[in-house]
Amino acid sequence: MSQSQKTTAAHRAAMAGAKPMIECRQVQKYYGDYHALRGIDLTIRAGEFFSLLGPSGCGKTTLLRTIAGFEDISSGVVLIDGQDMEGVPANRRPTNMVFQSYAIFPHLTVAENVGFGLRRDPRSKAEKAAAVEEALAMVGLKGYGARASHALSGGQRQRVALARALILKPKVLLLDEPLSALDRKMREQMQVELIKLQRQVGITFVLVTHDQEEALVMSDRIAVMFEGQIAQLDGPEALYARPTSRRVANFIGVMNFLPTRVLGETLSGVEVEVPGLGRVEIPAANVSHADPGDDGPSVGFRPEAVSLVSAGAPGQARVAEGVVDEVVYYGDMTYYDVRLDGSAGFDGQARPVRIAMRNVFGREVQDVGTRANVSWSPGSLVLFR
Repeated sequence: MSQSQKTTAAHRAAMAGAKPMIECRQVQKYYGDYHALRGIDLTIRAGEFFSLLGPSGCGKTTLLRTIAGFEDISSGVVLIDGQDMEGVPANRRPTNMVFQSYAIFPHLTVAENVGFGLRRDPRSKAEKAAAVEEALAMVGLKGYGARASHALSGGQRQRVALARALILKPKVLLLDEPLSALDRKMREQMQVELIKLQRQVGITFVLVTHDQEEALVMSDRIAVMFEGQIAQLDGPEALYARPTSRRVANFIGVMNFLPTRVLGETLSGVEVEVPGLGRVEIPAANVSHADPGDDGPSVGFRPEAVSLVSAGAPGQARVAEGVVDEVVYYGDMTYYDVRLDGSAGFDGQARPVRIAMRNVFGREVQDVGTRANVSWSPGSLVLFR
């Protein structure tokens, strides 16, 4: 385990014992007849980097705005640091928000933008200027105070918006898709910067995003939302490896699904028959729920949980055979669609499985039509029943 991984593990262990900072109890929100939030029960810990993840219209931004005080709830309770927020306006809550549009004033300098919230602060002019410099240094913009805000790049404007929010020292920073306007390279850079910043200031961050990768990279815990409800709340690793429903599995990253026939319960799990893979025992920890409308039970596994191997390669748990139907080369990775022998199974429909292989030195990219040996482990399968 690397030092960075140890730091992350230690951080998350500390978060598990942290006090609640935000508590939502049976929060309901209606817009006329539209039921936007449906009985949200949620606890976000002090010092946690928490993400609300889901498709457009799932209620994640509405929930963020109810915490901020920009939306009134129809019923339920919202507590921040133990205080009931009923009747407390947005400007009186110990929160601040960074919006998707940044809302930077183009006619003001960087320092004037950052210090905008201090206009009514009783501190002296010199003390305010020092606070502005401290906030700029915190986001990596030391010395930028006199610069015109319209002359900044997208990433720099995003940092100015963060500094303006942090200068008021809120207990909670709310982030409404703050990176969506940036290009991919800048977005990835700012993800790392936000993680470092959150650890540095030590306050609770709540991020709204529809980007699964962004949530997995940045968060201590993630709440996946559909139709105004939380479908699963978990850490990134558990959410990715052990989704509790097929809908969550299908939303988070890429997952292969194969139809299966449940043969019976065992002492440690469930025995199933999977076309192309044969009989296998699924560990009890990897048994999840099917969603209404699913076509019977199925098993799911991630593309990186299986691999192409040379014939007779030693030390592999299980090996299946098939034919490469498609090859997609991405530079660092190659994705293969492989049609497993016998995968037509119960309904006569063959379903290629997606396999992700890292392009390490000396590994050749396989051609379409090549016979392939596919290595897999029963522990990588999740049963949805």
